[in-house]
Amino acid sequence: MGNQIHIPLTALTGGPLQPSRLAAGGVGATELPPASGRTFYLETFGCQMNVHDSEKVAGVLLRRGYRQVDSPAEADLVLYNTCSIREKAAQKVFSRLGQLRHGEGHQLVGVLGCVAQQEGERIFERAPWVNLVCGSASYRRLPELLAELESGRRRVVGLDTDTDETFETEFTRRDNPFRAYVTIIEGCDKSCAYCVVPFTRGPERSRTSDSILAEVRSLVELGYTEVQLLGQNVNSYRDPSPRRMSFAELLDAVAQIPGLRRVRFTTSHPRDFHPEIVQAIDANPVLCDHVHLPVQSGSTRILQRMNREYTREQYLERVEIIRRARRPISLTTDLIVGFPGETEADFEQTLTLLEEVGYDGAFSFKFSPRPNTAALSFPDDVPEEEKGRRLAVLQEKQRQIQLRRNQALVGSTVEVLVEGRSRPGQWTGRTSSNRVVNFTSPRVPNLGEYLQVCILAAGPHSLVGEQVI
Repeated sequence: MGNQIHIPLTALTGGPLQPSRLAAGGVGATELPPASGRTFYLETFGCQMNVHDSEKVAGVLLRRGYRQVDSPAEADLVLYNTCSIREKAAQKVFSRLGQLRHGEGHQLVGVLGCVAQQEGERIFERAPWVNLVCGSASYRRLPELLAELESGRRRVVGLDTDTDETFETEFTRRDNPFRAYVTIIEGCDKSCAYCVVPFTRGPERSRTSDSILAEVRSLVELGYTEVQLLGQNVNSYRDPSPRRMSFAELLDAVAQIPGLRRVRFTTSHPRDFHPEIVQAIDANPVLCDHVHLPVQSGSTRILQRMNREYTREQYLERVEIIRRARRPISLTTDLIVGFPGETEADFEQTLTLLEEVGYDGAFSFKFSPRPNTAALSFPDDVPEEEKGRRLAVLQEKQRQIQLRRNQALVGSTVEVLVEGRSRPGQWTGRTSSNRVVNFTSPRVPNLGEYLQVCILAAGPHSLVGEQVI
């Protein structure tokens, strides 16, 4: 998934504990001894899926009687929810673990998420003071794993790989009071040569449409006006219940829930992106006019080496479907430079693709070989210095494209969801097309309020405006 996030301290667990109102049998349904008086610290690395997983993990802990604290030094239980999609992200985790080495001896330390699934019990060898290693496919067992730790067991492992269950919680601790994540599918059945997700997240497992719709309805009752549907590949969603909803049909159903103002979704795989998705966006103003469609490379030859299951031309066909929508849809993407075998000609094709598509945003990275991926066996034949050069060239070109596209919005009026204060006298929010807007207002707006803002200026990464009275 595109945007990589690092959230420390209590940022994930500052809001009220809220029931998800899911069917019985999810995490939290098992009665276990309470952990009253114990404290925990949770830090999250990675994508929106990890952020939402941490919200659910925090809910499980709080429900068991734990209290959340601001720093590892204060905690009885220290948890890191990890990302391994790039080497740098994994290194951060072991750096954090190293900082705990000389900490309080009474602390329990846990590694969750993708690094846990990827490294497994090798984590104990690198950091013997770790007590819990739990991959994302084992989160549903978290209460039982915690109970084992609390009873005095030195090391506990949850590394399920072959599962058809999803991580559904009875309670979720949400930080944001107006925007909520809702997972609809977990895992991935694709085999992209560079990607660890099929190994760390397991096979695709879809939630039932009834469970998803019940969660969204409960969120609206709690005052949420925006939801973001999450999955490694939301387009692969297949309702396991007798209703057998497709992803487009699920979008239609979610959009009909009274009280919702915005529905987002991420991430989409180009191979599975069908016209019905755009038709749903056209038919439902509640569905946001934004699609994140990772391309990774503009070269068909490199796409084949990546095992992306589409060509440049097929990707552009999907873009054309999006561009033919009745209302403009903003388009963002992910890009990798320096993949093994990428020549200067291949890289130039990526640059021309940027111009041809005209992306509104892009997350771009240098190739990083990862364990348990096919690309690990490929000769990493693009020098690191050249990878850096290509990344800088690509990011500068994309910056110019974004500036041009944002400048075209100057003079228009857009609806902005207020997210917070950007600086004294100025507020920040987001449009339905996922553009950041910094704006002035004659009054102090409420967080979560929707305002009309006239755009006065534009930069490559944000817009500037003033509230329309």
